[in-house]
Amino acid sequence: MAGIIDGKAIAETIRADVAAGVAALTAAGGAVPGLAVVLVGDDPASLVYVGRKIAQTRQAGIRSFEHRLPAETGEEELLGLIERLNRDDEVHGILVQLPLPPQIRAERVLDAIDPIKDVDGFHPVNVGRLSIGTDGLVPCTPLGCMLLLETVIDDFRGLKAVVIGKSNIVGKPVAMLLLERECTVTVTHILTRNLPDIVRTADIVVVAAGSPGLVRGEWVKPGAVVIDVGINRVGEPGKGGRLVGDAAFEELGHARAITPVPGGVGPMTVACLLRNTLLAARKQQGADASPKKGA
Repeated sequence: MAGIIDGKAIAETIRADVAAGVAALTAAGGAVPGLAVVLVGDDPASLVYVGRKIAQTRQAGIRSFEHRLPAETGEEELLGLIERLNRDDEVHGILVQLPLPPQIRAERVLDAIDPIKDVDGFHPVNVGRLSIGTDGLVPCTPLGCMLLLETVIDDFRGLKAVVIGKSNIVGKPVAMLLLERECTVTVTHILTRNLPDIVRTADIVVVAAGSPGLVRGEWVKPGAVVIDVGINRVGEPGKGGRLVGDAAFEELGHARAITPVPGGVGPMTVACLLRNTLLAARKQQGADASPKKGA
């Protein structure tokens, strides 16, 4: 049977490390790290995500600044808030919860965040730093994927990695992180020709395609490691509905290790957000930043 990579347990360890780092920073005379979370509108999923992020932020000893704006908020008003947060020395990280209402261009808002406070890692400056392998804030989910992989892989050099999904949020950045670790990386998507044959060559499979059960057991060679970023609801809630990933979990017993859905990549995203906030606070205060393992 494949080993289960327990994202919940690993995320708990990261949160404990962040809490210890916050305590050490403040004990040395530094300011308490502060994270501003901006939510526009009342999207149900976003409300859940933001509530979870705020709760875990406080548990780690990080100050939480919550800004909830009505759905009809204009783009210029939101940009004005971002500018104020950029200038606020008590705020070391800024997170704008997506999706935004249609009247607001997400790319313009994300570009307005000061790169040093961009704890989501989406600003073009941080994307550029990631692409050339220099010090920047790394997107949380791809960073979480790498930290999960490190629990089962000691040496990435020369391994063949196949990434399924080409999004700016997961696919492209995780491919760059794998390249930085000297993997040979192939980036694919659901329209890639001969996708099963390509996946069969992989030592590492990272799937973030948003397609439930896309990766079948026969696609994955024995001993490969599978990181399933997908989270899809199938069926109706309360009527047998459940969350599933982009990989057919029950068919992958021959893999070396696999992340479950839920309980795999999901918990890591918030944990890495806290990690990035602490890192950003250290940088802004001139403190030594701990090495970003996995990045």
